[in-house]
Amino acid sequence: MQPQKGSVTVGTKLEVAYFDQHRAQLDDKLSVAENVCPSGEMVTINGRPRHIITYLQDFLFTPETSRSPITKLSGGERARLLLARLFLQPANVLVLDEPTNDLDIETVELLEERLLDYDGTLLLVSHDRSFLDNVVTSTIALEGDGLVTEYNGGCEDWLQQFEARKAAEALATKAPAPVAKPIEPTPVAAPARKLTNKEREALKTLPVQIKQLEAEHAALSEKMASAEYYQNQSSDMAGDAKRLEQLEADTMAAYEQFEALTGEV
Repeated sequence: MQPQKGSVTVGTKLEVAYFDQHRAQLDDKLSVAENVCPSGEMVTINGRPRHIITYLQDFLFTPETSRSPITKLSGGERARLLLARLFLQPANVLVLDEPTNDLDIETVELLEERLLDYDGTLLLVSHDRSFLDNVVTSTIALEGDGLVTEYNGGCEDWLQQFEARKAAEALATKAPAPVAKPIEPTPVAAPARKLTNKEREALKTLPVQIKQLEAEHAALSEKMASAEYYQNQSSDMAGDAKRLEQLEADTMAAYEQFEALTGEV
């Protein structure tokens, strides 16, 4: 299909095999074996010939079932048959549309083993989170409003990174709490008590410290608000979000300490 908008760049020498969840590629007029090998009885696996009956046994079909018409197959058996056809194709790209529909646990495990041994590129759509976690190395998430983001790992990895990203974005948009008093001390006529040398030193350094904390908070917030931040695999979302929280806490503590000291002057 041609894209309605934009463009698609296709690599060279692509050989694409497609798994259709509706099983439309199967011919009800043929037997199980004939659907996989329409001419002859031998198939080639990894450069070696194998009899179609022994090959189908890898996909849990008995010799009797292999010679039977596919009209006798259940939905799960049809899916298994389509998988047997799929892995015979000399493809370097597999596109799988809901491949685990109607499959029993044994067949899903068989499919996972085949896909893990597959050397080409795999693009699949599935609602089976466990299957995704066991097979895929990256997840392309459609997050609404036209936003498409790629995450490392499977479904659970995506969810964890997505939640961490949302938390980081929320922190990045939070501003430090406003304070009633300015940073610069306001001298008064009579001191309530005499400050210690350490407190007098703190009174001098706290305004500088507060400005440094606020500057770091602003820079980190701006960094985490950019789209490039979440596309960079080296970004430490959890660590940066924790640092934002620490900066807010340190800034608030510095303000409180400054207010306490100015109240003593």
